[in-house]
Amino acid sequence: MAVTEDPKRVGAGRQNVLVILADEHARSAAGFSGHPIVSTPVLDRLAAGGTVFDRAYTPSPICIPARASIATGLPVFAHASWSSAESYTGRPEGWMHRLRDAGHSVVSVGKLHFRSDEDDHGFDEAIEPMFTANSGQGWPQGLLRRPMGTFPEAVELAALLGPGESECTAYDRSVADGACRWLREEAPGRQDPWALFVSFVSPHYPLVAPPEYFAAYADAPVPPPIPGHADHPVVEALRRFWCYDDHFDPAGREMAVRNYWGLCSFVDGLIGRVLDALGPGAADTLVLSTSDHGEMLGNHGFWCKSVMYEDAVAVPLIARGAGFAPGSRSVVPVTLCDLAATIEQAVLGVPDPASLRHGALPLQEVVADGGHHADRWALSEYHDGGSTTGIFMVRHGRWKLVHHADGCPDLLFDLEDDPDECHDLAGDPGHRGVCADLLARLRDRCDPVAVDARAFADQAEVLDRLGGEAAVKAMPSFNHTPIGS
Repeated sequence: MAVTEDPKRVGAGRQNVLVILADEHARSAAGFSGHPIVSTPVLDRLAAGGTVFDRAYTPSPICIPARASIATGLPVFAHASWSSAESYTGRPEGWMHRLRDAGHSVVSVGKLHFRSDEDDHGFDEAIEPMFTANSGQGWPQGLLRRPMGTFPEAVELAALLGPGESECTAYDRSVADGACRWLREEAPGRQDPWALFVSFVSPHYPLVAPPEYFAAYADAPVPPPIPGHADHPVVEALRRFWCYDDHFDPAGREMAVRNYWGLCSFVDGLIGRVLDALGPGAADTLVLSTSDHGEMLGNHGFWCKSVMYEDAVAVPLIARGAGFAPGSRSVVPVTLCDLAATIEQAVLGVPDPASLRHGALPLQEVVADGGHHADRWALSEYHDGGSTTGIFMVRHGRWKLVHHADGCPDLLFDLEDDPDECHDLAGDPGHRGVCADLLARLRDRCDPVAVDARAFADQAEVLDRLGGEAAVKAMPSFNHTPIGS
């Protein structure tokens, strides 16, 4: 479906938009996704009132690049916020700038993970903002990729487990408070459509769930982890760097998983508070609920994210409002890059052409003619800590290709027959055609080798600006971003 400025387009203009972002919430860890244990009644009701996108993906399985894509609607190779040390600066401009410049109120509450409040990030107001740590420099240790650095802070994940309260759960409560106040006190007075971006830290680690939420899972059975691929050089380099799993014993692993489930329920409750605060305005508001990336929970030998397995790259995505039929589901591949076009179409009536040129599409158009978009595919990239090379994922139909820019073997998974991604088919002669087709799609969108070279060159400049390898190694490192840093 061609993108035009036709005012009759589905969901075109004059809607309020509420964007709700959890952090590190795997698509599978929710009731509406079919999880047999995790309780998410608020998200389940939201899903029942709108459209669930069952093949939604992050543009990068790490916070800062993914959030730059949410802002700009661009893939990582186009906005060049490659890593945890290259935060979004407000350039290229995003949907926030375009709505604000058109006269709309655009407000954020909570975690942004942009570089600094001194940058023009596009929001009229940032309530309880959380910017990148180290005075905007982020986590530069991940820039040490050739030769590979180390990450001794990985020990903290297994050492810091709940139940209990953390600075992150306290922060999330303040985020919910701020969002509710704005919706009740400020939103009713706005004459023009507004956009509110509400961003929580949970269920991101530390894996410390409030006691009342942990209690629901204290005796819940925890499935054994999915085994990994021990013979792939890129995967093994990532596993050696992100060595979280080395520090868990079986009891600690089960405790960690239960706390993660508890944090999913905790943030679900906070989302419920925000949705309730919409009040009568809910009828005129497009609600988008998602996460920046997923969580591995020990599967394939990994915790957290940074890999192309489904637990890390698949995200929950629900849209409720004009153009999204209650109780509907879509299997068209979409990514967080599509959010900018979706928001702009809802408020302004037309999305910015820049993101569309890179393959983005308003979700309103995805569901209006899902059959037309059946050939659509999703892209994700990774250029951060632990990766010896740029890593690219292509999801199309039942297939997922993981391509490595340095020529290391690709990985191919049939997600219908092998949803746990245990059987790599890339070396099977019978699947050469599938691999070739997926690789051709990737190369039609970008040149992986050129993108990889540009990422390493940009990161070399950042390293040089920070004083080189020795200076970066001496900088403060952390396992999770400190609140208020």
